[in-house]
Amino acid sequence: MQRRDLLRQAGLLAGGLSLPNFVKANHPTTSPKRVLRIAHITDVHIQPLIGAAKGFEKCLHHIQSHDIKPDFIINSGDCVMDAHRRKHENVQKQWRLFNEVLTSENSLPIFHGVGNHDICCEGDSNSNFEDGKKWAMDEMSMNKRFYSFDNKDWHFVMLDSVQKKKDGSWYTAHIDDEQMDWFKHDLKNTPADKPTMIISHIPILAACVFFDGDNMSEKEGRWEVPGSWMHTDAKKLSGLFDNHKNVKLAVSGHIHLTDRVDYNDVSYCCNGAVSGRWWFGKYQHTEAGYALIDLYDDGSFTNQYVSY
Repeated sequence: MQRRDLLRQAGLLAGGLSLPNFVKANHPTTSPKRVLRIAHITDVHIQPLIGAAKGFEKCLHHIQSHDIKPDFIINSGDCVMDAHRRKHENVQKQWRLFNEVLTSENSLPIFHGVGNHDICCEGDSNSNFEDGKKWAMDEMSMNKRFYSFDNKDWHFVMLDSVQKKKDGSWYTAHIDDEQMDWFKHDLKNTPADKPTMIISHIPILAACVFFDGDNMSEKEGRWEVPGSWMHTDAKKLSGLFDNHKNVKLAVSGHIHLTDRVDYNDVSYCCNGAVSGRWWFGKYQHTEAGYALIDLYDDGSFTNQYVSY
């Protein structure tokens, strides 16, 4: 194009005219299509006292009452009030109640993960910890402590974020070497254009951990976040996600608070607790509830916390 022709066309544009097939083109836009709706429950902490079973029942009814019902439920752990250092008879009662309510009041498919309070461990030893985790898995009919599956356009990964300390004592948050090897392989073998959602009991990355308990030393001018509150391998996992841009969302529970942290193109959502403040109302500003997650075909999502 000659310079004078370009200037002449620019003058036409300035005068409010349009040039067919050159300046004005048709670019049809389509809205993302929702392909899945998921209810994310966490930290039920059921026990035979204080109306916990009735509360869990109410939550399940609320989940199934939406005009657009969820396709399935994801449960990210802490199903029972506490199995740690409890007698087997007491833990059996807690699990029996959890499964009775779930069987009688829920008709949706459900995928489970293990929380720290699900692990019966009367004493601190490697064998006690692993046996307690296996018991929890059996109660939830889990064949593997970490696993993945596909549904519609999305890929889902359930991680086991509760690991015993080196001396076999109570837990810290990270994924072990065996699990990391599997996780890398799983992400590598997932198509790059398939959006992926990660589920863990303990947050991989969260802001609410800074407001849970007294973990700031004003005198020393520093924050201290225990390794049992947030993944100690968060940096390593974030680096892994950086190599797999299809990882879009990571959800968790454990803290009983809600937040969303967007970091390096991944959204981390901590989704409160079904039990709220362990069945005594809301915990800080977070009501008892669950998350309603809509997933779309373009990899986008919405994560809405719902008080039931």
